[in-house]
Amino acid sequence: MLEESKSAERLPREVGLLGGGVIGGGWAARFLLNGVDVRLYDPAPNAIEHVHKVLDNARRAYRRLTLVPLPPEGSLTVTESVADAVRGVDLVQESAPERLELKQQLLAAAGRAAAPKTLICSSTSGFRPSLLQAEMDHPEYLLVAHPFQPVYLLPLVELCGGERTMPEALERAAPIYRSIGMHPLVVRKEVDGFIANRLQDAISREALWLVHDDLASLQEIDDAVRYSWALRRASMGSYRMAGGGAGIRQSIAQWAFKWPWSRLTDKPDMNDAFLDRVAEQADALVKADPLDVSVEEKRDDLLVGLLQALRSQGYGPGETLARWEQGLRARTPLPAQDSGPLRTLRVIPSSWIDGNGHAAESTYLQLCSDATTTVGRYIRANGENLEGTGTYYTVETHLSHLGELRAGDRVEVFTQVLGADEKRLHLFHVIKREGSEKRAATGEQMLIHVDAESRRSAPVTGKMRERLLALAQLHAKLPRPDRVGKGIGMQ
Repeated sequence: MLEESKSAERLPREVGLLGGGVIGGGWAARFLLNGVDVRLYDPAPNAIEHVHKVLDNARRAYRRLTLVPLPPEGSLTVTESVADAVRGVDLVQESAPERLELKQQLLAAAGRAAAPKTLICSSTSGFRPSLLQAEMDHPEYLLVAHPFQPVYLLPLVELCGGERTMPEALERAAPIYRSIGMHPLVVRKEVDGFIANRLQDAISREALWLVHDDLASLQEIDDAVRYSWALRRASMGSYRMAGGGAGIRQSIAQWAFKWPWSRLTDKPDMNDAFLDRVAEQADALVKADPLDVSVEEKRDDLLVGLLQALRSQGYGPGETLARWEQGLRARTPLPAQDSGPLRTLRVIPSSWIDGNGHAAESTYLQLCSDATTTVGRYIRANGENLEGTGTYYTVETHLSHLGELRAGDRVEVFTQVLGADEKRLHLFHVIKREGSEKRAATGEQMLIHVDAESRRSAPVTGKMRERLLALAQLHAKLPRPDRVGKGIGMQ
């Protein structure tokens, strides 16, 4: 198997695209936004308009995907012929409709016009590359590079050579696709549909049987998938969780083909030779992917990251998580009314950790925000209906980093009201590991009360005002923190 993960990335200078439909437009966006020039051939009258629409969608997605600045966009040139599209480019990507004769003709024409040894890749979803090579004069550098929709976001590209494909072609292709943010997966032998689509097809067949037999609706099938194993497989795949050869043997013995649950009943011969081969591959998977925590901990961390990302969109499993959190928040006891600072308890998730292994600066801002929410819950006590009464907006924050926090730390934030009037609220937060006297950070904030309808600053009124001023009077009796008003300057 090709050691593609160890080869260096190699960004192409210019690529030729044959076809600008759903897949071809996605390729255009991925290459262009990576700074690669694109030459496009597609005789359809609306092809260029479609590509520009896909490109707009990709720009929007990339702005949300990464904060790293993208390179200057490549140039897009529309050509009148296959020859013009492929002449002088580093790579050709064919994405015509799934008609074998059409693809064979396009690829043969590309092979005649392109420079010798130019990589010519097909986006076909299922045709074996040996079939695609049939009409080519020089098929040695033809291979399949099968992506997934949307091409500009999903990272997998399946690379598959045909009977007459040079091994060098696969070795050259992998670093090119990696340079544009993809995960090249080399299919070791030609097979119809390659790997991912064969798996997808099996699931789709079973799903349609469930609908056909009136056992489930499409909505129920989608929910069954996306709320369960789809999350787990998206994070760790199917077999890393087995923990090696012994685990995979146990899993097969316990689950594989034990019950006639599926319409797909054909099964491989489960002899000792097959089990040995599967166990060997499971051990190799563990060796290639060592973990610094248990596989269960890693699984949980990855699932938490996925669920939190979905929560930010308020959709599917993320909406379920948000609704559960809302219920938890409603059941959380209100802060006790005493003379001490208000206490907020949080656990640092792994998603709040930066590349150095400790809490990112945004973590401390989030902790201050959570503590401010505690103050808000305190002054909204007694079940008062506060719909439309307004809220506090932060207008200034000063952080002092005094220690480090890491994933899994239980953290206490102690919040003192330093001052309050009809519009302003002055808070000071002390952030510590639970039970520790040493401060990890402090945060000082000024907030302004804003009317819910006008979105302008406005006086706080009613019971909120009464409780806020009473809290401020209690906290005025506390010692003033030594870092209040601390400025930044050279010592």
